[in-house]
Amino acid sequence: MKLKVCTCWDDGVLNDERLVGLLRKHGAKATFNLNPGLMSETRGVREWATPRSPGWSHLGFRCGKLSLRDIPEIYAGFQLASHCWCHENAGSMPDDEWIASAMRARTYLEDAVQRPCTGFAWPCGVTTPGTIAKLREAGFEYGRTTKYAEDVLAENPEPMALKSSCHFLSPAFWQRYDEAKARGGVFYFWGHSYEIFEYDPLWDQLEGKLRLIAEDPDAEWIDVVDLARMLPKKA
Repeated sequence: MKLKVCTCWDDGVLNDERLVGLLRKHGAKATFNLNPGLMSETRGVREWATPRSPGWSHLGFRCGKLSLRDIPEIYAGFQLASHCWCHENAGSMPDDEWIASAMRARTYLEDAVQRPCTGFAWPCGVTTPGTIAKLREAGFEYGRTTKYAEDVLAENPEPMALKSSCHFLSPAFWQRYDEAKARGGVFYFWGHSYEIFEYDPLWDQLEGKLRLIAEDPDAEWIDVVDLARMLPKKA
């Protein structure tokens, strides 16, 4: 049985434009988890923060967001999933308000690309029993966490709290890949494209991973929603 490989990427940042180019080059499928409420009609700015700059950055790198207008073209051919409207963590507000945010993002994305967007990625990986139940009731097919499983198929009894194999920068990336391949299972990695900064050696490293997977005759790409559909359904 062939190894099934899937990947997803969060937050809709400018670096995704370079990322989708690599994914297309190597025939890779991917899901992008977006927060439309944090995007605008114009693109953000990619820059390095100064030591006293206010606001969030990743190790001093301000990644900048793609625009709402970019969504249909940049992500053409890829799956999209809700990441809440403004990246709201589960439990940070009443559950009904939280699920409304998750659904608002889903509805916006479905309207933007005219196809179903039934996946979800938990902001900051935070879940609660109540929001897991709400996600299921709202008709989502899965909710990806930031937790990991050695065997993605065997250790995911709850699709609404989906575990992946590893982060794309994990030192154990190829170890997890080979273990999943030996089982004939699923290898699922995720990340944020801003974690590669504008540093070409890291981009080259990522492309090397995509190329080797694409060239592996015993591996094939699937979407994350395909993985979710392989798992037992919960009532």
